[in-house]
Amino acid sequence: MQIKVAGRHMGVTESTRAYAEEKIGKAAKIHDRDDMQVDVVLHVEKNPSNKNRAVAEVTARMKGITVRAEEAASDMHAAIDLVAEKLERQMRKYKTKLVDRRNGKTVVRTAPGDTELPPVPGEEGEPRVVRTKKIEAQLMSEEEAVMQMELLGHDFFVYTDADTALVHVLYRRQDGNYGVLEASR
Repeated sequence: MQIKVAGRHMGVTESTRAYAEEKIGKAAKIHDRDDMQVDVVLHVEKNPSNKNRAVAEVTARMKGITVRAEEAASDMHAAIDLVAEKLERQMRKYKTKLVDRRNGKTVVRTAPGDTELPPVPGEEGEPRVVRTKKIEAQLMSEEEAVMQMELLGHDFFVYTDADTALVHVLYRRQDGNYGVLEASR
């Protein structure tokens, strides 16, 4: 396991670096894999009216899986403690899902043929694209995509379906279930 600690627009003292490596290392040892790469980014928000200005972000990458956690607190050590706890919970959740999958338990699926569409925004103050991000849609099953989306804490996830080799978008519905948008050629 490799842990990299960096500061965004700030320097990181050696004591803070050691503290982050120790705390995050304990949380990441739940999987204890040699191929795990853990990136820790520390920064301070510029807004002085925000009480929780110290922010710690952690991204742990293993073969095919990414786990991300972010927390803010009044000081950097407290933010590191909070993000380490969150990372540990997510790592345990992922490990439990791996064990459940091996034991034959399944993840809840959506109903086939669901065609519910989100409301169309009006012309006044219509949203516009302000950022473009390139991703690699990894080959995986629907269950793996659900697990990856939950680990990242996102409301949607783009992946390439292992059965059809088509790009799919998995999303969280308002009722708490999941939906899948299947691309066709």
